[in-house]
Amino acid sequence: MPFLTPKSLASLVQSALSTQSTRLGRAAHAQMIRTLDAPLPSFLSNHLVNMYSKLDLPDSAQLVLQLNPSRSVVTWTALIAGSVQNGHFASAILHFANMLRESVQPNDFTFPCAFKASGSLRLPATGKQVHALAVKAGQICDVFVGCSAFDMYCKTGLRDEARKVFDEMPERNLATWNAYMSNAVLDGRPLNAVCKFIEFLRAGGEPNSITFCAFLNACSDTSNLELGRQLHGFVMRCGFGKDVSVLNGLIDFYGKCREVGSSMMVFDTIDKRNDVSWCSLVAACVQNDEEEMACELFLRARKEGVEPTDFMVSSVLSACSGLAWLEQGRSVHAIAVKACVEGNLFVGSALVDMYGKCGSIEDAKRAFNGMPSRNLISWNAMVGGYAHQGHANMALALFEEMTVRSHEVKPNYVTLVCVLSACSRAGAVETGMQIFESMKAKYGIEPGAEHYACVVDLLGRAGMVERAYEFITKMPIRPTISIWGALLGACKMYRKTELGRVAADKLFELDPKDSGNHVILSNMFAAAGRWEEATLVRKEMKDVGIKKGAGYSWIAVKNAVHVFQAKDTSHERNSEIQAMLTKLRREMEKAGYIADTNFALFDLEEEEKVSEVWYHSEKIALAFGLIAIPPGVPIRITKNLRICGDCHGAIKFISGIVGREIIVRDNNRFHRFRDGHCSCRDYW
Repeated sequence: MPFLTPKSLASLVQSALSTQSTRLGRAAHAQMIRTLDAPLPSFLSNHLVNMYSKLDLPDSAQLVLQLNPSRSVVTWTALIAGSVQNGHFASAILHFANMLRESVQPNDFTFPCAFKASGSLRLPATGKQVHALAVKAGQICDVFVGCSAFDMYCKTGLRDEARKVFDEMPERNLATWNAYMSNAVLDGRPLNAVCKFIEFLRAGGEPNSITFCAFLNACSDTSNLELGRQLHGFVMRCGFGKDVSVLNGLIDFYGKCREVGSSMMVFDTIDKRNDVSWCSLVAACVQNDEEEMACELFLRARKEGVEPTDFMVSSVLSACSGLAWLEQGRSVHAIAVKACVEGNLFVGSALVDMYGKCGSIEDAKRAFNGMPSRNLISWNAMVGGYAHQGHANMALALFEEMTVRSHEVKPNYVTLVCVLSACSRAGAVETGMQIFESMKAKYGIEPGAEHYACVVDLLGRAGMVERAYEFITKMPIRPTISIWGALLGACKMYRKTELGRVAADKLFELDPKDSGNHVILSNMFAAAGRWEEATLVRKEMKDVGIKKGAGYSWIAVKNAVHVFQAKDTSHERNSEIQAMLTKLRREMEKAGYIADTNFALFDLEEEEKVSEVWYHSEKIALAFGLIAIPPGVPIRITKNLRICGDCHGAIKFISGIVGREIIVRDNNRFHRFRDGHCSCRDYW
């Protein structure tokens, strides 16, 4: 390398930083050592410290700083700023303290870095000390220093101090107002953010994309669709209608307000979509139960060359969970591995959740064990997976493992719901009651409606229906829909018609428009042969304009989802399906199977009742699976309602006849049928 002047060498170091080239930076440093006398001029040392610290080479940065005999505030600030930029917040605080020990006074660039490090580490005491130094140095009135102090107090949860700093600031720039609004939303005070936005506009402020996004987040958190729409119009008027970050914020806002159509409309107006645009729309679809659309969007994004991010992969895995679409979930898993995001904490948790909800508990366990690190969501997903499968012992063992000293993960509200649910589905009454009664004392968790519903379900499934009702009457909280619903389900299971009427009447009061409760009560009366009362309940439904929700079953075959209703004959392979149903019925009757006609919905002749229950949607889906899925491959069916008793018994019988594993996920749990047995042990 030819001889270069100190000024040229400084330019080389700056180029190395701008191009993120460690090699160029070290070459320039080597040239300085070869051609210049030691010690290096201070301005060159400052450039080197700045470059090394911001390229995340802290050891080299500190070595250069130590070799510089005339360390100034610029030198120290370069080291502190680089540490903060690369997330080394504890090191930044340590360097700040060492700078003070050398009697070097911080400037208006040093203080913001120290405030950010204190806030990121959630160290309010350290932040207050830095604040005192800023006041003493006369720097707190600087708009950037004041804004950083305000942001630090917000992030450390000191609201009163944050408000005082904000009110006492002689000058506020746009970043200060944005910090106020953003932190108010993060702190769960969206209405404060809205009020501050209005105050900002009245003060003559001109918002930028960050301002708009903070306001949209506030509207999302309050589900204020009308206010968000007004802002949408204001965004267009202010000339931000092409700003991709604002449009992404609008996609997210409309999705959270359950206006996925508006999200798609905004998405279609974006000329240059980025990965956040695609991620936001995929997430909006998942939030609005449009899982198929989310999967289609993910495939579109892949075709357009969009690289899968951890957030996008997590979202589409949630869509696969909702559809119980195991094959698609495995494909997304492969994409995650290829994109090197499989080890991400959120992707790993989503994989555990997806496999658990798709009925592949072995894959869920593999994904869980393969995670390099786990958080509470990961543990909850695995415990919940075991609970859905009815593996109470496994769920309880994992729950114990997560709370022992080796992991020390503190369970939360959701964890206890999963554990109690596992006990309920496995009939572990004593264990479940012990856990429920120790919740507050042992884990510091106040039982909520979901926990009480689990206990009612636990007692009801075990046949203790009267005890479950007594438990409800003594609860310290008002019984919710889920609590009365659990009792009604138990009454249906054990044919406690009179108590079922009590539960149903409570549900009619709480949720008069839900058809499901009326249908259960009607079916209970029908099963008891009380046809007049069953007909009366149906008539009441009709009189108040309630329509029964349609029951669907669906099955994924060769990257396509096939949906069926009861008595469905619309499928293109209907003739084969009907032939398979006839064949199954013949073989089952030959083997001694008798249909449970109590699940027929009408007062019909016995032969008509058999025909009625034979053409339920899950049986049609199963017949299609038997003709479309190769032998040896498990058949996976998903149903939007609870599987009926006759279908449960029939599929259990069929699994033994055809020698296939059949997995049915209804709206309550998984049923794994194999060799004439079900994993739920008939706690359906």
